[in-house]
Amino acid sequence: MTDSTHITLTAPPTVNMALVVGAGDCLLHIIEEAFDARITVRGDSVVLEGDPVEVQSLMALFSELFKFVEGGGTPDQGFIQHALDLLRTAEFTPSMLREDILLTYRGRAIRPKTAGQKHYVDAIRKNTITFGIGPAGTGKTYLAMAMAVAALKRKEVGRIILTRPVVEAGENLGFLPGSLNEKVDPYIRPLYDALFDMTDMERAQQLIESNVIEIAPLAFMRGRTLNDSFVILDEAQNTTPEQMKMFLTRLGFGSKMVITGDITQLDLPRGVSGLKGIEDILGDIEGVSFCRFSGKDVVRHSLVAAIVSAYDRAQADAMQKKGSNGRSNQL
Repeated sequence: MTDSTHITLTAPPTVNMALVVGAGDCLLHIIEEAFDARITVRGDSVVLEGDPVEVQSLMALFSELFKFVEGGGTPDQGFIQHALDLLRTAEFTPSMLREDILLTYRGRAIRPKTAGQKHYVDAIRKNTITFGIGPAGTGKTYLAMAMAVAALKRKEVGRIILTRPVVEAGENLGFLPGSLNEKVDPYIRPLYDALFDMTDMERAQQLIESNVIEIAPLAFMRGRTLNDSFVILDEAQNTTPEQMKMFLTRLGFGSKMVITGDITQLDLPRGVSGLKGIEDILGDIEGVSFCRFSGKDVVRHSLVAAIVSAYDRAQADAMQKKGSNGRSNQL
C-alpha cells in the first residue's frame, strides 16, 4: 500500500482566500491539474492528502501563496505557473524568488520571477562575464540593468556602461538627417527606457552627464579598457564575431560584463552572428557563465509566451521537414 500523507494548512486571518484560489477557483484548478494529491479548500483551511512528496510541494506552494497575498500581492495564472515550474526544479523554491530583491525603487521591488531568471541573477553575482541568451520578454536586459544599478548604489563599481550594436535596417546612417547622436539615439533608446524605469529620471540624467552612466553604440568601445565598471552589451546577436571579440577584450580590473541576445532575432545584413557558437569557444573558461532562457521564462503578456512557443514549434517542424527531404534525396 502506498504511503499517504494528510495535512491541513490554515491561512492567516489577514489572507483573503478568494485571492488564493482565484476567481471561480481558476487558480485552484491549475494547481489541481498539476498534482495527483487531493486538495480540499474549506473556508480558511486547505486540506492536502496524497503522496508525501507531492503534499510537501503543495505545502510550499500554498505557504508561498499565503505570504504573497498577505503582503498585498494578487496571484494570477502566470504566478502559479512560474511557482509550479520552480517546484519542478529541485534547486529552487518559490520563496527564493520572493526573498531575492535586486533593487527597490519607489516602493516597487525588482526581483527574478522564474527559475531561469533566478539562475541568471545568481550567475551574474558569481561570474565576471555572463551571457543571457533567449527569447524576448524573459527579462535578460531588464534584470542585468537592475543588477548594474544596485551595484552602482552599493559602490561595488564606479560606473555603468550600456551598449548595443548599431545595425542599419535598410537605411545608411550617413544619409539619415541630424547629428551622429540623433542618428544613433533610436538604436539605444531602449536602454534609456530600462534605466529610467528603475531610477529617478533627473538623477539618471545627472549620472549620464557626469559619465557615471554611459550609453553608447558598440563601435565606441573600440580601443578602450573598461575598469571598475558594470558593462551590459544588449542585442548581442547583431554583433559580428570580430565585434564580440573586441567587446570581450575591453574587460578591465574590477569590472563585470553581461551580454544578452536572442539568436532567433538576427538583423545582421550579412555574415555570422558573434553570439552564435560563442559557448563552444568560451564555455570552458572559469568566470564565464551561459544562461539560456525559454518560453517558460517569458514574463510579459501571456500571448508573448504563446508566440515564442509557436515560433519554436514552427522552427522545429521546418528542421524536421528539411531533414526528411535530405534523406529522401539520398534514396
